[in-house]
Amino acid sequence: MKKSILAALIILFFFFSPALAAPKHSFKIASLAPDGSIWTNHFRQFAAEVEEKSGGAIHIKIYPGGIMGDDLAMYRKIRIGQLHGGGFTMTGISNVVPDFRVMAIPFYFDTYQEIDAVSDTIFPYLQKRFNDNDLELLAITEVGFIYGMSTSPMSTLADLQKRKSWVPAGDPLTTTYLQNLGITPIPLTIPDVLSSLQTGLIDTVYTSLYGAIVMQWFTKAVYVTDVPYGYAYGAVALSKKAFSQLPQEYAEILHQAAQKHFTALNRETREINRESKEVLKEHGVTFIGASPETKQKLRQNSEETIKILKGQAFSEEAFSQVDEIVKQLRATQ
Repeated sequence: MKKSILAALIILFFFFSPALAAPKHSFKIASLAPDGSIWTNHFRQFAAEVEEKSGGAIHIKIYPGGIMGDDLAMYRKIRIGQLHGGGFTMTGISNVVPDFRVMAIPFYFDTYQEIDAVSDTIFPYLQKRFNDNDLELLAITEVGFIYGMSTSPMSTLADLQKRKSWVPAGDPLTTTYLQNLGITPIPLTIPDVLSSLQTGLIDTVYTSLYGAIVMQWFTKAVYVTDVPYGYAYGAVALSKKAFSQLPQEYAEILHQAAQKHFTALNRETREINRESKEVLKEHGVTFIGASPETKQKLRQNSEETIKILKGQAFSEEAFSQVDEIVKQLRATQ
């Protein structure tokens, strides 16, 4: 009798224990971020907390390193239900949500203070734009300020104009910006960049300092123009259809965990970018300054690029929100 009671209790434990319950909601999330990078590490921490806080009702499986294809391939798979979310680059997902690229205008931001103020303010607006395209935006993920890196030194506009510059495929901001400077950029997807540096198809790239290490681009592009070219970032977004099937308490768990872990990711990204500068120097990368005249020309070209792309690459509504915040901050400094 005691044995049968014990057996029944064991069965009840395995069937009804929340920690061991089979997940009711499974999410397959892909990313271009390399496995082992800080981005995928935080993705996994986010997934673990969601599973723990939901008592095992939500399970998230991460597919890193572009194994599910580029951003648009991931989006197509979300649309047909093969994936349920992604960690997207700004360039890729902005082909779906154009206003998301509004913070990536070259030579627009001066400080992280400006970026933080804009990001916090515009996030609800961007959530609506993602929802319009059947996506639930959970977080904006930081890559950081990006720099021009080349196989030859670049300190003047004339130097840049001689280079064979890469642009991310489908990026109207960088394409238009460089074209206005008299440069014909070469569009490539991120996985093709290193091999193109090695073959000489391109000799100049734009990336964060940590990104240059993770992607190994610094092994060929050994000169950095030490002036931030622009700001790079991405998005964590889920299928709106899959997300809408969650009970409210689980939806809140996802949003709270995303805010916690991806805010921590953004802080860590800034720190690791600072550390990466010293690492690159130790590996023979040379940092070169630019003259005030060159910086002024590059900033003026940013203003011209905005005039051309406002209302096309991003809406006037999105830009006006960003511009108002930045002007208010600069007026107080």
